[in-house]
Amino acid sequence: MSDKFSKKWGGKKEHQRFFGAKVKEAFHPAAPLKPKLDHAVKRLEAQIQRMDQTSDHFTERDKSLFAKIVEAYSKHDLQHANVLATELAEIRKAEKTLINSRLALEQILLRLKTVTELGDMVSTLAPAVGVLRNIKTAISGVLPDAGRELEQIGTLLSGIIMDAGQTTGLTLSFGATNEDAQKILKDARARAHKNDKKT
Repeated sequence: MSDKFSKKWGGKKEHQRFFGAKVKEAFHPAAPLKPKLDHAVKRLEAQIQRMDQTSDHFTERDKSLFAKIVEAYSKHDLQHANVLATELAEIRKAEKTLINSRLALEQILLRLKTVTELGDMVSTLAPAVGVLRNIKTAISGVLPDAGRELEQIGTLLSGIIMDAGQTTGLTLSFGATNEDAQKILKDARARAHKNDKKT
């Protein structure tokens, strides 16, 4: 029976090569995770750049509307001033959402760029996926395309987590990762609030 088994797997040498390859694969996965992570980083950088451009557009629109409100008040056109003020309030609300989201993405990006080990990768990416879900929900009304892109990046990172977990044999504590995600969002909100006070 052992002869039949050996022949089926191509003999003893082939059998050793097979298990040797599996052991090697465990330490060096067939599909390296680093390129996937680099790809996610580039996509996140592109979204941050896009948010910056949208934020610049909002700033210009803010200045223009505010000037029009002042002009309407000077002409005692209160009805027009109120309409413009409502529009400006919506723009400022959207801009605040954009700034909070951008700061949170910046923190994720910083974490992803410092990942060096597989174990570290799992514990870093899990909260990052949670943050991306939160940002996607918040940003979808302001930048729908960015929301969809962030959802795809989240799916990509989830795939990397699964691959890294299989390679390292690590399991995740989702309670801890959710706490980390909330901490990232809280830090981003605090920074955004600090920036508001400066302006």
